[in-house]
Amino acid sequence: MTTEARSKQNRTQLIAHFDDFRFETLDAADIARGRDRQSAGWSSLWDLDKSDLWDRGRPSDALVTFLLTHPLGVELGGIAGTRLLKAFVPGCGRGHDVAMLALNGFEAWGLEVSQKAVNSANANIKAQLAKPTDKNFGKGERRSKPAAAEVLLGDFFEQDWESQVGTDSEGFDIIYDYTRMSQLLSPTGVLICLEFPMWKPLTAPGPPYGLNGVYWNILAEGGTGVVDDAGSLSKADGDVGAFERVAYWKPPISFEQGRGEDMISVWKLRKLR
Repeated sequence: MTTEARSKQNRTQLIAHFDDFRFETLDAADIARGRDRQSAGWSSLWDLDKSDLWDRGRPSDALVTFLLTHPLGVELGGIAGTRLLKAFVPGCGRGHDVAMLALNGFEAWGLEVSQKAVNSANANIKAQLAKPTDKNFGKGERRSKPAAAEVLLGDFFEQDWESQVGTDSEGFDIIYDYTRMSQLLSPTGVLICLEFPMWKPLTAPGPPYGLNGVYWNILAEGGTGVVDDAGSLSKADGDVGAFERVAYWKPPISFEQGRGEDMISVWKLRKLR
């Protein structure tokens, strides 16, 4: 089976699976219930050993390339060489990006809603730190000693897991992957987003859901990211989002499923908290 055929088959299975876990309306109460249903949906896939539907077996090529070649990424790497920066990857799956960040000098933390996912991720991270593959470094130089890395069990929208990280009031220096992000980010930190898939219509079923314009709508404009029947994103009523975009970059290499249209966006808080 070709990569594209396998990817299409996996998308079809994911969409069918999440038909039972969708939001019914867009009122606040149903959105809260919908978050719980979505978490249950992902947990059930882990319990069924179906993580292969989205797991690609390696860190994001786009993120690795950004850290090693883009001026902002290189700057972060330089800072990490002088003081320990904390990086956070919510919904990290098997922890490939968490391991890669640790191998490149960042104290890396991940978060997952499934205990099975947490166990799988921490085992994978332990193996990668002991015997890293070249995919963690691209063409860059390997650091002599990796930083610490761990994946925690928790709900991203709750706060009970934060005490385990030890960020105190300063927050994370780097977050990879919205209102909640602004609460977790250090005043001087950056939010790095791989915008994928960009080719998919906003009205098409998911996951993965089409994201063209969604990050800008939520982070820069303060919108909700909700798409109407015509395929238009909701507009905020005069509000400005918590973030400003400081870089927008097309990576020379990314996952095949992105069809060459993936983008890396980098965001900072508009003002100190």
